[in-house]
Amino acid sequence: MEKPFGFVVIDKPSGLTSHDCVNRLRKVFGIKKIGHTGTLDPSVTGVLPIAIGDATRLISYLQGSKTYRGIIQLGATTNTDDMQGEIIKSKVWPLITKNDLNSLLENFRGEISQKPPIFSSVHIKGERAYKKARKGEKFDLNPKKVTINILNLVSWSQNKGELLVDVDCSTGTYIRSLARDIGDKIGCGGYLKSLRRTKAYNFNENHSVKLPEKLDFYSEEDKPKVLNPNIFFKHLSSFELISEEEIISWRSGRKICFQNNDKRLKVSKNNEIENSIIHSNNILVLNKENKILGIAGLDESFGIKPKVVFNAIG
Repeated sequence: MEKPFGFVVIDKPSGLTSHDCVNRLRKVFGIKKIGHTGTLDPSVTGVLPIAIGDATRLISYLQGSKTYRGIIQLGATTNTDDMQGEIIKSKVWPLITKNDLNSLLENFRGEISQKPPIFSSVHIKGERAYKKARKGEKFDLNPKKVTINILNLVSWSQNKGELLVDVDCSTGTYIRSLARDIGDKIGCGGYLKSLRRTKAYNFNENHSVKLPEKLDFYSEEDKPKVLNPNIFFKHLSSFELISEEEIISWRSGRKICFQNNDKRLKVSKNNEIENSIIHSNNILVLNKENKILGIAGLDESFGIKPKVVFNAIG
């Protein structure tokens, strides 16, 4: 039986970690080689892409932003920047209009400097920040640059002090930090009350399925559908190997050379070519059946140099 290869997109329920979801799928598929594409906090729901089998080696080549819908609660600050933590200070939120709020949010659109929550997975001298925070240690985290592509104020409840927002942002952005900083900017504090991820890279809610509950006696028909990885890598250019000799050379880790007018090189619309050379870009290597054989780099001598090789020989 052919090993599963591709992605399962889970609609993650609240209360489970991303690792819980991975472990569940390991039991369902009966294989260990499964990994998520980036964690979601236990309280966060929504799109969680999980790579199955050798597709785990493709995770670092995914591209795209992440989108969320969340509720920011004004009037309090918590030690975790979300509702799971303890309230450390509170202050009544001001009377403010939706238009004024929308103008204030302009401060958080585009490239911004953001400090991660102290309860986060950021490493500090080899130890996760949340582990140090749980022990009551005092420390500071360095801010980093993130990009907020879209920050839309969907609704504002003056009575509840709740902002409903849609966010499209770069990988590595903490929506908890965004909630905290917006509350600070208003002057009354704030934290993330709830959050759902609606897109991650090129995976969206339409691709997602419920996390399987039953673990035993899974038939092939009952298992979640493993999605073909090709559809999530359209941002990459591709090259097709057509002869058995080329495929054997590729699987042996050798460079494949071709002519600069070879029509087998399909250039992604996301890439620009200068003098028919793609500099330092990643190339998806396919066979005639459009199956992914690996990832390559393209050098100036028109050579496909292997980076990731599936079913390698030797």
